[in-house]
Amino acid sequence: MRERSIRSNRRQKFFDCLTSEDVNISELRKLAWAGIPVDLRPLAWQLLLGYLPLPASLRAATLARKRSEYLSMVELAFAPGRESLDQQIWHQIEIDVPRTRPGVRLWMHAATQRSLERVLYVWAIRHPASGYVQGINDLATPFFQVFLSAYIDSDPENFDPSVLPKDTLDAIEADSFWCLSRLLDGIQDNYIFAQPGIVRSVKRMAELVARIDAPLHAHFTSQNVEFMQFAFRWMNCLLMREISVQNTVRMWDTYLAEGPDAFSQFHLYVCSAFLVRWSEKLRQMDFQGIIMFLQSLPTQDWGDHEVELLLSEAFVLNSIWHNAQSHFGAAK
Repeated sequence: MRERSIRSNRRQKFFDCLTSEDVNISELRKLAWAGIPVDLRPLAWQLLLGYLPLPASLRAATLARKRSEYLSMVELAFAPGRESLDQQIWHQIEIDVPRTRPGVRLWMHAATQRSLERVLYVWAIRHPASGYVQGINDLATPFFQVFLSAYIDSDPENFDPSVLPKDTLDAIEADSFWCLSRLLDGIQDNYIFAQPGIVRSVKRMAELVARIDAPLHAHFTSQNVEFMQFAFRWMNCLLMREISVQNTVRMWDTYLAEGPDAFSQFHLYVCSAFLVRWSEKLRQMDFQGIIMFLQSLPTQDWGDHEVELLLSEAFVLNSIWHNAQSHFGAAK
């Protein structure tokens, strides 16, 4: 009973915050850190990402403009026909889209796959320094699912978007494109040539784990396990291959609340806490056992509780170590 009353009180605070004439972004961040109610999430995410303006009176015009701008870019890219596309980029997207979120029905439907292809292709040609890189397809999926949920009453993961009116599907696709773009703007170093952002994050993660779990780090060294062998994917796909989309969506509530650097900075602490969680098991394994375990972690049954515990552990690590980065690598 008490838990229900706390939940409805939080919900009311969210509602008051989001329906005010001019949203207080620091108040919204504070509330969002502990998770956003499902029905309020689409609006909250768009405000936290800076896609929508905080004053309510400006939003309708902004949405209309951005959606129309995206449709024009799609028209420009695809109207001349498939043969005029950048074949290298298009080939990789065509390979990756059917492999996105395997087993989830939403991503097996043709309508969803065509939307994802357009989002990825338009993003890639607008960002020639990186182009399309595998992993970006995964990062688009939470946006599409969250924004789809605003228009339907059932579980987005089992929904076929082809039954929606065209303008609704266009709106979901455009909003997903712009929010993905906002997210990637903050981690573009992860996707340019040689992916220096990821290399840097993996190195910092190894140094952090050496400090917080020296026995695990020593065991990895003795077994010739390099962090790049498993953590590259954790950084490249923001742990999305390791946990479900629902887990990811809950995690992103907190990342968006943390601010624009969270997908690189805070994520580093989440990955470190995630690894250390399995420390006892990993220290009993040899090289092959470690790599196999880390490629297929037992997270299938994770719910909000496990994700929130992980985020809390990451918050503690961030508080202790974030200002001590200059110490990393000092004691080699």
